[in-house]
Amino acid sequence: MPITVITDFANYETRPGVSMYREEPYSDMQELVRNDELAQVLGIKLVECGKGWCKVSMEVKKGTLNAYGAAHGSVIYALADVAFATACNSHGVKGVALSMTMNYRRPACENEQLTAEAREESRGRTTGLYRMKVTNREGKLVAVADGLAFLSQR
Repeated sequence: MPITVITDFANYETRPGVSMYREEPYSDMQELVRNDELAQVLGIKLVECGKGWCKVSMEVKKGTLNAYGAAHGSVIYALADVAFATACNSHGVKGVALSMTMNYRRPACENEQLTAEAREESRGRTTGLYRMKVTNREGKLVAVADGLAFLSQR
């Protein structure tokens, strides 16, 4: 699948009805994931969601592998990031990432099903702290990440 590199952000237009910088928060987490273009490219699906937590999954596909034949770290990171975004937006307040760090524990292979679960560890008025765990079909830990989100009060 071809990937478009955006260089002119001032004149960039997304799909009809999706603005470049959406101000209003999402109330429907399925819509948030549907509007995430990278999630769509990678085939990331929302499995479950509640206030302050979420679970997403994807299958590792050819074209997402690194030079050693394992899932590229950026793909695993993207899966955790979608879980993070969904969990931090699940209260009906716009949340955006300030930072996310990831530690990789084991490789994932082509056709392997991965699941990322995000859990809110702490939530204040303007920031929230989240822990994401990425596991394989057997429940073995593939990666773990911590994310800090800014929670907009507009």
